[in-house]
Amino acid sequence: MIIWLNGAFGAGKTQTAYELKHRIPNSIIYDPEQIGFYINKNMPKHLTTGDFQVHEIWREFNFKMIKYISNQFNGTIIIPMTITNPQYYEEIIERLKMEGIEVHHFVLCATKETLKQRLKSRFEKKNSWPEQQIDRCMEGFKHPIFDGLIDTNSLALEQVAELIAKKLNIRLLNDRRSSFKKRVDRFVMRIMKT
Repeated sequence: MIIWLNGAFGAGKTQTAYELKHRIPNSIIYDPEQIGFYINKNMPKHLTTGDFQVHEIWREFNFKMIKYISNQFNGTIIIPMTITNPQYYEEIIERLKMEGIEVHHFVLCATKETLKQRLKSRFEKKNSWPEQQIDRCMEGFKHPIFDGLIDTNSLALEQVAELIAKKLNIRLLNDRRSSFKKRVDRFVMRIMKT
């Protein structure tokens, strides 16, 4: 099974993904963004763009890699990745579904003010690239293809994970980390995303 966490930058995709990973046995996180970094690092400068998703090879590689992992791994794959373009959604997520792979897609939503505050808390500078994408993301998620909206404005991270688990009829393990360990883990995750 695949749990795809979509949403604008700052919506809580990565934090929620790691919360779910801690509490779903036999689960992994797959990060399509890493392929984008690889593409941008290895392409001639004039072929790189601010958005690596425009490269068909990014979409094709991720489709094939996710399909491969899904066919070889008998567990839950958690994917935190923003996709706002309906065509890209179809080329990856819908294609996976057409291959008979169980994909559950959720869009984590929050107000623009909340998203900006969350980006600030992870040390993003004002008017950073992620902040500049908020309007584009919010507009993109209005398309009917992006179902499974979850309003995260007033939900704690654990509540978001539990809501997703409830929708999927999954029983989460108790999180045995101390509150201090949880805070450290989340702080490290924020640092990693900058």
